[in-house]
Amino acid sequence: MTEPLIIEPELAVDACVIWLHGLGADRYDFLPVAEMLQKALKTTRFILPQAPTRAVTINGGYAMPSWYDIKAMSPARAIDSDQLETSAQGVIKLIEQQRDGGIDPARIFLAGFSQGGAVVLHTAFLRWEGPLGGVLALSTYAPTFSDEMSLSASQQRIPAYCLHGSNDPVVLHAMGRAAYEHLKAQGVTVTWQEYPMEHEVLPQEISDIGVWLADKLR
Repeated sequence: MTEPLIIEPELAVDACVIWLHGLGADRYDFLPVAEMLQKALKTTRFILPQAPTRAVTINGGYAMPSWYDIKAMSPARAIDSDQLETSAQGVIKLIEQQRDGGIDPARIFLAGFSQGGAVVLHTAFLRWEGPLGGVLALSTYAPTFSDEMSLSASQQRIPAYCLHGSNDPVVLHAMGRAAYEHLKAQGVTVTWQEYPMEHEVLPQEISDIGVWLADKLR
């Protein structure tokens, strides 16, 4: 993971959102979204990490920014688990840096789109032990969730907001819904929201995210 893009707020920082981009994108992909949200969240720092460039099997081995290799698409995503773990550890280091810098972990949020969302779901609910403000899972899935997983009490207390397009041809609606259902079954306070869109982000979705974050940061 290279140096992240950091967007500082107008006022003294007391909260942070760590936002991971999708496959083939970069740390600037969600810069306009972060700037838009920060207009209302005036004490929130946004950290936009950059995935390493690596060969992606399903794209013919072409090298692109990727949090982990995807080896096959069906019947389910076959992924490079070691690379996913490395990405998750990178996110944990960012959380720890913010915590050690004085931000209450209960005011640190993880967000991710598509492949980035898979990383933050794995990090928050299967690797991080401690409080978090919440998780934003946009147009994503959870390749490491299973019926056998068991969350700790602290992981169960992390709220999540799953947002997905009803017409998504890349990460199918059912894949996003399955991640939501796994969290719900584990006792997580999780909200599902879908939009009439494909694999993208809509202004209404960003507005809804802003409302959700503001509510959690009251």
